[in-house]
Amino acid sequence: MKPLLKISAVVILCGITVLAIAFTPASEAARAAAKPADSAQDVYLDKCAVCHGKDGSGNTVKGRKLKVKDLRAPESQKLSEAEMIEIASKGKGKDMDGFEKELGKDMIKQVIEYYRGLAK
Repeated sequence: MKPLLKISAVVILCGITVLAIAFTPASEAARAAAKPADSAQDVYLDKCAVCHGKDGSGNTVKGRKLKVKDLRAPESQKLSEAEMIEIASKGKGKDMDGFEKELGKDMIKQVIEYYRGLAK
């Protein structure tokens, strides 16, 4: 094979390899690692606000139906951090799912700090 042909073949193969890598779907873990971490507020609004409301009042259609307590109320604020972590991690009753596996303890603590701040 002539030297020019060899170089052309190598360049073409390299180009095909780069394109194949660029267009190969990334794994779920790789996509998650590339995505910036959500803030506690983002997580609260995504996971909690449908029942507890953006302001923590529980004044949503689903919150009223489930008789969700106002997170800003003194009785809710009196719960210890450990009690709140337990509820958010494991769920409460049949209507509130636990989020420990999905969010992890660190994010749950951050979300609790966020919604405690709604009372101020």
